[in-house]
Amino acid sequence: MNKTIIVSNRLPLQVKLEDSQLEIKPSVGGLATGMKSVHADGNGIWVGWSGLTEEQLTPALQDRVNAEVQKEKCVTVPLTTEDVDNFYLGFSNKTLWPLFHYFMEYTTFERSEWESYKAVNQKFADVVLEHVNDGDTVWVHDYQLLLLPKLLRDKNPNISIGFFLHIPFPSFEIFRTFPWREELLKGMLGSDLIGFHTYDYERHFLSSVKRILRLDVKFNDILYDDRNIKVDSFPMGIDYNKFYNAAVANTNQKEKEKSELQRRLDEHIKTSLGAKIILSIDRLDYTKGIPKRLRAFEYFLNKYPEFKEKVRLILLAVPSRSNVPQYQKLKRETDELVGRINGKFATVSWTPVWYFYRSMPFENLIDLYTSSDVALITPIRDGMNLVAKEYIATRTNQDGVLILSEMAGASNEMNEALLINPNNFEQIADTIKEALEMPLEDQQNRIAILQNRLKRYSVEKWAEEFLDALEGTKSNDEQAQSTKLTPQLKQDIAKAFKTSNKKLLLLDFDGTLVGFKNNPKDAKPDAELFKTLDALHAKDGVDLVIISGRDRETFEDWFANKPYTLVTDHGVWLKQNGKDWEMLEHLKNDWMSSILPILETFVDRTPGTFIEKKRYSLAWHFRKTDPELGQKRAIELSTVLTSLISNNDLSVLKGNKVTEIKSSNVNKGRAASRLLTKEKYDFMFAIGDDWTDEYMFEELPETAYTVKVGIKKTNAKYHVKDTSEVRELLNTFALD
Repeated sequence: MNKTIIVSNRLPLQVKLEDSQLEIKPSVGGLATGMKSVHADGNGIWVGWSGLTEEQLTPALQDRVNAEVQKEKCVTVPLTTEDVDNFYLGFSNKTLWPLFHYFMEYTTFERSEWESYKAVNQKFADVVLEHVNDGDTVWVHDYQLLLLPKLLRDKNPNISIGFFLHIPFPSFEIFRTFPWREELLKGMLGSDLIGFHTYDYERHFLSSVKRILRLDVKFNDILYDDRNIKVDSFPMGIDYNKFYNAAVANTNQKEKEKSELQRRLDEHIKTSLGAKIILSIDRLDYTKGIPKRLRAFEYFLNKYPEFKEKVRLILLAVPSRSNVPQYQKLKRETDELVGRINGKFATVSWTPVWYFYRSMPFENLIDLYTSSDVALITPIRDGMNLVAKEYIATRTNQDGVLILSEMAGASNEMNEALLINPNNFEQIADTIKEALEMPLEDQQNRIAILQNRLKRYSVEKWAEEFLDALEGTKSNDEQAQSTKLTPQLKQDIAKAFKTSNKKLLLLDFDGTLVGFKNNPKDAKPDAELFKTLDALHAKDGVDLVIISGRDRETFEDWFANKPYTLVTDHGVWLKQNGKDWEMLEHLKNDWMSSILPILETFVDRTPGTFIEKKRYSLAWHFRKTDPELGQKRAIELSTVLTSLISNNDLSVLKGNKVTEIKSSNVNKGRAASRLLTKEKYDFMFAIGDDWTDEYMFEELPETAYTVKVGIKKTNAKYHVKDTSEVRELLNTFALD
């Protein structure tokens, strides 16, 4: 039975060691809750760090920890104190965390910490590989393990790998500053499915993949390493029923059952007619915008003094990374702001800010949620923010107002909240006033819509949808169009080649025999390629044909002294056995003078593009330009050209980073058909990389071996990964 392995930096357990006494209990975080059903299902396991370093554990204690976590279907990854300092506190939280949240001023790039990050990702990989089998599913979580998918894929390509990023993915302009950007992207691309909270993060990731790795991206599919990788957004939910039911129980509790915090909250509400509570809950992290929130509240009290002694802000700041200098500075700034505001506005009976610097048990959080009239959640940048969703779930009377930063991922699905820019104090102050004065009917309409949405898309639903999408990658339609050439299939084709009498080899040039270059003129055949082609041509009964969209003059220059059969200009010219060139199609080129100015306009508007003038076609190359701009301009150019050439027997070919205009009467299929009529072949083989080669695949009989380079949609029977695999296959034909 195949299993699911969940991998995260920390296990879903709280492991504590005091005086050699071991205490282990389940975590209550969002991820642990969301993955509970996945983890409990079948023989799945969870891999992660226990929270205790190797230095803290004697061999006997380590055995006890392993045994206890194993009971919880978990497996530990051993980390040293140095690992934690450099990998977690260092690279993960001093480099990736601030960079991905757009705080470049806090971002450091230390080579030693990067090396530690790689080493720890390898440690995680080693543990996972000990437990994974072919056919298993591995779900990797978050920014601490960005390299892990590739490390797993390299060792076992027969597993299904999903990756989910729980923080924002930054824009290309931010991500490009990262020194090891290629390695990080390739690490993530070891996955079959990559998930983000929002479409914006997905879009930023795809942009970086296109611009940095120069990979083909079609909608949300990435073609890479002979695989099709899916990228999608899955907004994480909460355990809605847990929070709603706890709120119901809180509302129905008797006076003697109430906590001390609840009694104090009730007392505040009773002391003043129309008293209101505004709630703010966050980890004390610079991404949460707590100082800005306090200044905005101060601005609100100055602008709307009528709310003095009627409104109280409860600020719960949960300690986080308190040994890091930026966080220590943030704590001092927060303390000073709270002191200033309370000193400035407080009266004998009223303190404007209640400030708690600690974590609170779940029951007290429910006290705060149910007692607050307004939730003020204003992060400067946040991957999702589940506090906003938890507040909505606890509104059992469907009253209350959520003020939410538009910079939080949750804002994309919570439009009924009052959305604000966390940097705009004027807007925040006005929005607080709007929230405090909002009619009950309006509150209830908004909360009802939000609750219905959150109820439907719970954290369990989030996990289920991700795994369903990951399962769907196993039967990708595009991959199903052709069969991967396995070593056995290659041997079978090579055997058929060697045992046949008359053989036809139709070989595309660019993207097949040679890789693409920024300048097409640089893609010359090399000595190794000539050696292979010469060996093939020398074999008895072999007709070697290089069939290309290249112009006759270029091939005349490159293959001047070679006896191969050459077909150029997509099938206009033919040269056989060293004879003179023969024109297969009689074409006109007088149309070029009217099309050329259009292409020149696109060159002027698109830096890095250029025009290749051939005798019977024009090609606009955009390989050197920004990929996103080039793709946009290519669509625009195709639209313009299609409207102009509809009645002129011309067609627009969309090749690999090139748009070419040529006669509709010419294609590689027609040229291949002519060659087939001249001889009776018992072995036919054709290989090419783009859709101009599809004509060739279509014209060949069913008995032919047709091969596509890459995993694009095709009429070919088989596909190979890249040009190096093409050459490897041809060399097996050339061997005696």
